[in-house]
Amino acid sequence: MAEVELIMPKMGESITEATILKWMKNEGDKVELDEAVLEIATDKVDSEVPSPYAGTISKILYKVGDVIAVNKPIAIISTGAAASKSATPVSAPTVTPSQKMATATQTAPAVTVAQSATNGHSHGARFYSPLVLNIARSEGISMSELEAIAGTGLENRVTKKDILNYVQVKKSGGGSGGFPSPMKPTVVEEQVNIPAVSVSGNVEIIEMDRMRKLIADHMVMSKRVSAHVTSFVEADVTNLVLWRERVKKDFEKREGEKITFTPLFIEAIVKAIKDFPLVNSSLNGTQIIRKKDINIGMAAALPSGNLIVPVIKNADTKNLIGITKEVNDLANRARKGQLKPTEIEGGTFTVTNVGTFGNLMGTPIINQPQVAIMATGTIKKKPVVLETLQGDVIAIRHMMFLSLSYDHRIVDGALGGSFLRKVADYLEQYDLNRAY
Repeated sequence: MAEVELIMPKMGESITEATILKWMKNEGDKVELDEAVLEIATDKVDSEVPSPYAGTISKILYKVGDVIAVNKPIAIISTGAAASKSATPVSAPTVTPSQKMATATQTAPAVTVAQSATNGHSHGARFYSPLVLNIARSEGISMSELEAIAGTGLENRVTKKDILNYVQVKKSGGGSGGFPSPMKPTVVEEQVNIPAVSVSGNVEIIEMDRMRKLIADHMVMSKRVSAHVTSFVEADVTNLVLWRERVKKDFEKREGEKITFTPLFIEAIVKAIKDFPLVNSSLNGTQIIRKKDINIGMAAALPSGNLIVPVIKNADTKNLIGITKEVNDLANRARKGQLKPTEIEGGTFTVTNVGTFGNLMGTPIINQPQVAIMATGTIKKKPVVLETLQGDVIAIRHMMFLSLSYDHRIVDGALGGSFLRKVADYLEQYDLNRAY
């Protein structure tokens, strides 16, 4: 009888930890190969963890609610055959739950972190992983400095990236105490006087669910990090509307898919990104990282009222049929909660369709670490002045607003405005006779 470790899987390239939501097996339960053992949640998606072996759950090392680093053992499975890796004796560790982040103005004793770097440590208001504590110890960072670093992890915990950014800033002369030099990615949490909210009278108090908390943190972080600017254009999409009306029944009959406006918007965005590739970038300190892959995220509303952004990878390599099938598939599975972690990461540009809700336009918040996001408004018939060889005429046209929010640190008004205008041009110049 061999014992093997069930490891916390790495659920994507940027995921460093996950929270245990539910154990689907108890100690002593039998488990089949690839049978789900537990449910976990990352800052991107919830997922089940299957067993890599058939056997019996001999020991569960963590409880529901614990936050575990990837690649750490979370359970021991006894198998009936020799295993490639035997589990080392592991005692069930105690994990302190994360709490709300303290502001940078709170004082903390200037103690070292050497004595706390073994199993993680909860100091004051938040938990620090062993990895973060080890880095702090090796770099000579005191606990008071650690407390002042603004975290971007789950519930504002300090991640490996946060502390390494802090170390880089400190070594480059950016100072200490959590205050980075300009253009560095680490962001300091400023003291904000939050107005008091009355809870008396006829009110209902609704606790945010986990996803809404993550969305809230991500949006506030994005506004702090990026210098947001929004530009608008109004586009005449009459040809686009007429073409879709003409082909949609045949398209559905032939391809088994409904063609919405979203794939048409994505197709135009991809073309414009090829014309203005700097929009498809990220910023790392003072380094501009221009992405050669064009991965378009599409914001999708969930039945719960929350939002998720599945990503169409390498959208520039797909034709309209391929984009349509992937848009429909991702949207359907997003509503059912069936997306995989890899399907919501790696986006390089995001589009959100506020027109779905009858809105004319919107000022979307950039989906970090991207530098731009486009909102498409509702399409409405309007009287429009058209220039003809015989003079100006007024005609009924299908019009819509496009808005682009962009990070003014690297995308200036000329680039942002030109890119948005180019998207509108592609939509306005749609070929009525094109085949799909």
